[in-house]
This record gives sequence, structure tokens and C-alpha cells, in this order.
Amino acid sequence: MTKPCIICVAITGSVATKDDNSAVPITVPEQIESVHESFEAGASIAHCHVRNDDGTPSSDPDKFALLKEGIERHCPGMITQLSTGGRSGAGSARGGMLPLRPDMASLSVGSNNFPTRVYENPPDLVDWLASEMRTYEVKPEIEAFDLSHIHQAVAMNRDGRIPGALYVQFVMGVKNAMPVDRDVFDYYIKTMERLAPEAEWCAAGIGRHQIEINEWSIAAGGHTRTGLEDNVRLDRNTLAPSNAALVQRAVDLCEKYERPVATWQDARKILGLRSANV
Repeated sequence: MTKPCIICVAITGSVATKDDNSAVPITVPEQIESVHESFEAGASIAHCHVRNDDGTPSSDPDKFALLKEGIERHCPGMITQLSTGGRSGAGSARGGMLPLRPDMASLSVGSNNFPTRVYENPPDLVDWLASEMRTYEVKPEIEAFDLSHIHQAVAMNRDGRIPGALYVQFVMGVKNAMPVDRDVFDYYIKTMERLAPEAEWCAAGIGRHQIEINEWSIAAGGHTRTGLEDNVRLDRNTLAPSNAALVQRAVDLCEKYERPVATWQDARKILGLRSANV
């Protein structure tokens, strides 16, 4: 298989802490350094949240701006993908960083259960976030926690709320949401091929399932996500030393399945993104 595999690194999220693993980057300088190491290891997308100084989730556009500027300076050409997820704030605060015009931003098009709460994505908020992304020419990365989210993304694509070819990420392994199930995974792929044949897809596995989903997606011809946001361990007993180590693990799987690792140039072409100023 000669299609390049795009590797996305989710560097910090808003759950993993220094108590989980000292390698988790919290401050903006730590995140920039971690992204740079991951970029050199083979990642072409950086999925980014920001934190307050005490490590709690933040929606501060100024922090996002500093992080985006640092990634662009130290990782020229890398795709910056900012999170509009629920831990980044509530209501319109979740899209407060979109005027920064990142290359991409995550977009959840429906609600679902998380381990201890409901991840709320009401239709009016989803439509507003999608509208802001259109205004600032930000490509959505659809985070599909459920089959219905794929169908909703396709409907939004067809009526113009999400323009261009879709990029859909299957998120599997979140407690109380979609478990890691190979039959479901294969059906997701078939659904994408049937409803949106021009779309690209990616997959992310949470916790101990990260390496499993990495392998499934790479072997099946899709793209994949790794990083300390989703999993702080290499295995049950060994903490991951860095985001770059998790990226390297995905790179090794690409070699196993004879998939070239996408460069940032490849990734921008595959996803139809604007040229980088490098």
C-alpha cells in the first residue's frame, strides 16, 4: 500500500496530568518542545489543547495564539489543529480561538456519554462552530464518538455547513461511549466509503487501546492519532517517555505495513489544506 499515512499527535489534552506521567507537557513552552520532537519523529498534525498554570483546562485564545505561533516557528509546515472540545470551555468560548485561523480544528457534531459526564454538543453550538470554521477557512476534523456522528457529518457536508471533502476521526475506547470493536471499526470504514467516498478517515484509540487502533487504521489504509492525551503508557506497565516515542511507535507500524509516513506536504495535499508559509 503506497498511500501515505498521516500521523496526528495529541500532545496534552486536558485530562492527563504530571501525576499520570511526568512527560505530559502542560505549559506552552513544554508543548512546543514536545510538538517539535513529535514533528521530527514523523507527526504531521498537532492536536492542541491549552492549560492554565495550575494544569486545569483553559479556553484562553492568547494561550492558543502563543502555542500556534511556537509550532509554526519551530515546526514549519506542520498542521496545527486546535481543539473546540468541551473541556476547552463552554458555549461560544469553545470556538474563541478560531479567529486565529489554524489549519484545522476538531468538531464534534453530536453528544455522547463520557466516563463521568455528558459531552454536550447541541445542534445550535455545532452549527455555530461550523459557521466560524467556514468564516475563518478552518478545516474541521470530525470527531466521531458514535455512528450517528458520521451520518450527521455527511448531512452537514451535503448541505454546505461543512464544505469540501470530509475528514472524520473514529474515536474508540472512551468509557460509556463506543468501545473498541473490530466489527464496528470495519463498519465505520464501509459507512464512510458508502456515504462519503471522497472523504479521508483517521482513528484514535483511548488508553490501552491506542496501539491497537493505530495498527487497525494503518493496516486498513487510513490515518491515525497517537499521543499522551489519549494514552500515557506504552503498555500496561511502562509509562511513555514522550509524545515522540508514541509517534515513533506509529511510524514503526507504518513500516510494518509498508505505508509511507506522510510528510507535512503530503498531509496538506491529502486534506486539501492551504499552503504553509515556510
